[in-house]
Amino acid sequence: MLDIRQRTGYLFVAVMLGHLILISAQVPTKSGPHVLQAVALGAFSGVQRAAAGLAGGLHAVWTGYVDLRGVREENDALRRQIGELQVRLQEERALAQRAAGFERLLGLRRQMTLPTIAAEVIAGDATPGFHTITIDRGARDGVTRDMAVIGPTGIIGRVIGEPVANAAQVQLIIGKNAAAGALVERSRVSGVIVGGAGDPPLLLEYVSNLADVRTGDLVVTSGIDGIYPKGFAIGRVESAEAGPALYRVIRVRPDVDFSTVEEVLVVLAAPSTGPGAGS
Repeated sequence: MLDIRQRTGYLFVAVMLGHLILISAQVPTKSGPHVLQAVALGAFSGVQRAAAGLAGGLHAVWTGYVDLRGVREENDALRRQIGELQVRLQEERALAQRAAGFERLLGLRRQMTLPTIAAEVIAGDATPGFHTITIDRGARDGVTRDMAVIGPTGIIGRVIGEPVANAAQVQLIIGKNAAAGALVERSRVSGVIVGGAGDPPLLLEYVSNLADVRTGDLVVTSGIDGIYPKGFAIGRVESAEAGPALYRVIRVRPDVDFSTVEEVLVVLAAPSTGPGAGS
C-alpha cells in the first residue's frame, strides 16, 4: 500500500500536468496555433515525413520493377522479331541461290542440241569411295541406265542401275570405278579420266610419256564412250609427271564442286556430237 504522502504527491503532479495541458491548449504561439497543437503537429509531422519517405521509396521501387519488366518484355519481343527476320533472310537467300542455279541450268539447256530434263538432287550416298547421288527423275520421265548427267560447270556422272518411277541413282565421275573418255583441249591428247580416292580425285590415264600435257590444261569429254556428250568440261590438270612405264601420271582437279550440286540435267539420248569447248 502506498503511503498517503506519496499518493498526495502523485495526485499533485497529475493535477499540475493537467493544468499545463489546459493552459497550452489555450495559449497561442507566435505563428498562430496553440502550444498543444504545435507540439502535436511537430510530433506527428515527423511521423508523417517518415511515412511519406517510406511510401515514396516503395513507389519508386515498384515503378522501377514495372519499368524493368516492360523493358524485359520489349527485349524479348525484339529478340523474337530478330530471330524471325534472320530465318526469313536465310529463306530468301536460299531461294535466290536456287533461282541462280536454275538460271545457269537453263542457260546450259538452251545450248544443248540433245534432249535433256532438269532434275534436283534429293539424297547423297555417304559410302566412302563410291560417291553417288539420287535425283528426283526416273523411269516415268524417260530416264534409263547410263544416261549422262551434267551441270553448268561440267559433267556430273551417269545413271547407274535401273531407275524407279520418280528417282534414279547417279554415279559421280569422281567415284570409284567411274570413267569417261577425255582429251586435253589444247593439245588434243586423248585418254581416259577415272575417279580415285586421292586429292585431286581424278586421274587422266593412258596418256603417253611423250604427250604434250601441261599444268592448267583443260580436260574435256571426248565422246568416245557413248555416254557423255563431246566437249564438256571435266577439270584442269593439276600435275603431270612422267610415269615409270609408258604412261604419264596426270592428276586432274574437277571443275564441278560436287559438295554443292543441287540441280542437274539428264541427257535423254545417247550423244553423237555435242556443244562445248573443243567440239
